[in-house]
Amino acid sequence: MKKVLSNTPPEVGATLQKMRLERGLTLEDLSRTAGVSKSMLSQIEREKANPTIAVTWRLANALGVSIAELLSSEAPKLDEIRLLESHETPTLPGEHAGYTLRILGPMELAGKYEWYELTLAPGGALVSNSHDPGASEHLTVLNGNVEVEVETSRRKVKVGATARYEADKNHAIRNVGKTEAKALLVVIHR
Repeated sequence: MKKVLSNTPPEVGATLQKMRLERGLTLEDLSRTAGVSKSMLSQIEREKANPTIAVTWRLANALGVSIAELLSSEAPKLDEIRLLESHETPTLPGEHAGYTLRILGPMELAGKYEWYELTLAPGGALVSNSHDPGASEHLTVLNGNVEVEVETSRRKVKVGATARYEADKNHAIRNVGKTEAKALLVVIHR
């Protein structure tokens, strides 16, 4: 039996909204993680716009699902163990500043608890404005020479050590060495 293909694109909006709400995400949360504007997300959810392949890929990665699941109107079966392959892990590139952030935490915890793998090129820095009041960061250095700066204080963090600091102040994480540095970064919002 031959499968008949529809001449209309799939309605992604309802599935996107359902997946976003199941994860407890606001449009702003998903916008920030997927790198898609809030207005575009709103238009997609209201079926006023169809996402490009690139936008669909970003949204699927940010939600931790496959493109096929996002484009499907059927409810996907959930595995008891959900495995994300390395290429499925959402990444925030900061090439101009010499860093890459891989988002390791699930989207439904974004804005509460977030954890990342931070890779810094020699001389690279992740410079952040203050986060919400009461936010803190916990940085564990896996390799390389890393320095943490909060306001005017600076501390070098040795391999294996963890720096804990208030993130509701301007802060930066810098690679002060000549080789790549890698760290795990946990952000806790109050």
